[in-house]
Amino acid sequence: MSIFVAKAQSPAPVVVPALSSPAIVSPTPKAAPAVDSDSLPLALKMLQEMKTANEEMLKKQETTLQQLDELQKAADEVKIFSKRG
Repeated sequence: MSIFVAKAQSPAPVVVPALSSPAIVSPTPKAAPAVDSDSLPLALKMLQEMKTANEEMLKKQETTLQQLDELQKAADEVKIFSKRG
């Protein structure tokens, strides 16, 4: 009886090129932009307006979430009643 031993060959690795070129990191840090005494209050006002808009959006999302929860509860009740009948 003869036994043949053959080594299994693994497939060659597949190299997939990146979709975009990698970001180049500069070794020297960039200097921070100069701060104007006029631009600081404007930036603060803009941030406060953004905060107000975000709070309003969160309130709307909370209301919508509560409505969705109520709809889910109603759907669960319909499922329960339909199984009984």
